[in-house]
Amino acid sequence: MAVERRGPAVCNDSNKKEGKGDMTKTPVNLQDLRRSLYIKAKAEPAWRFWGLYVHVCKMETLHEAYEMAKKNDGAPGIDGVTFEAIEQSGEESFLQQIRNELVSNTYRPMRARKKEIPKDGGTKVRVLSIPSIRDRVVQGALKLILEPIFEADFQPGSYGYRPKRTVHEAVYRVAKAIDQM
Repeated sequence: MAVERRGPAVCNDSNKKEGKGDMTKTPVNLQDLRRSLYIKAKAEPAWRFWGLYVHVCKMETLHEAYEMAKKNDGAPGIDGVTFEAIEQSGEESFLQQIRNELVSNTYRPMRARKKEIPKDGGTKVRVLSIPSIRDRVVQGALKLILEPIFEADFQPGSYGYRPKRTVHEAVYRVAKAIDQM
């Protein structure tokens, strides 16, 4: 009978540590992390998560949050910094600076830029708050980590501000429920 041989569950450079090889886990990518957070939250609704801040501070999370903010193509915040300016000076250094501030607990959000937008009638205005790009990146990183936990608590019929759900789907569901009455 053949016996399957497996290597030790230590990191490859354990010899460099003079026999002090630590048990290691393979790095979890952001998608796998989000999936595991969702599964845990769905399976155990009373579970209290801790240690999530470290995932917010990961460069992979910040890169994804930057791409989300860039895809929205919003206006610059109160600091006037645009995506073009960030990419000219280096996206990696921009994200590394944010990460350093988050890790050292020196990150402070900026005030939002206020922009008045006239409403339909023209007599009233709606005030729009525009955060800086760096604040949008941090908000996006927080969303990426927290969203799967809270998403697990929603009912299937909830549509407001949820990923992969639209107003049209909600209206269709209501119309279908009315037809079934």
